[in-house]
Amino acid sequence: MANVYSQVYIQLIFAVKGRSNLIRNDRREDVQKYITGIIQNKGQKVLAIYSNPDHIHILVGLNKFDVSISELVRDIKASSSKMINEECWFLGKFHWQEGYGVFSYSKSQIDQVAKYVLNQEAHHKKQTFRQEYVEILEKFEIDFKNEYLFEFYEGEEGN
Repeated sequence: MANVYSQVYIQLIFAVKGRSNLIRNDRREDVQKYITGIIQNKGQKVLAIYSNPDHIHILVGLNKFDVSISELVRDIKASSSKMINEECWFLGKFHWQEGYGVFSYSKSQIDQVAKYVLNQEAHHKKQTFRQEYVEILEKFEIDFKNEYLFEFYEGEEGN
């Protein structure tokens, strides 16, 4: 389309079903590369990605709007789940939890957010995923109900 220019930066966050630690460190880069390919095939750009054992952060530059964010997340989850299951990385079925977080940023924030995404391993030595996610929701002033958050279980540190 002529004379349409855009650049939108978003961070996607979603979790493994049951918050299970199913994405092993030796498979982390495989998951990240596969998801990066999905996003690139949709005409978008991955600026940073980090797959924790139980959740993932993806910083994306959206420059085409022929696919909605919900369709992009649906395709990422469906295709990556299918690949993980076809590769038989573990016994049982792999699924992502329903839902996701999507947060927008300005161009001036991109370097800081990319560093945050790539520094997840060190970050989670200090803060649980629940604490992190609730902090992000509060920072963005998003009203939420605990029952609609990802599945966080009693006894989880920081719960």
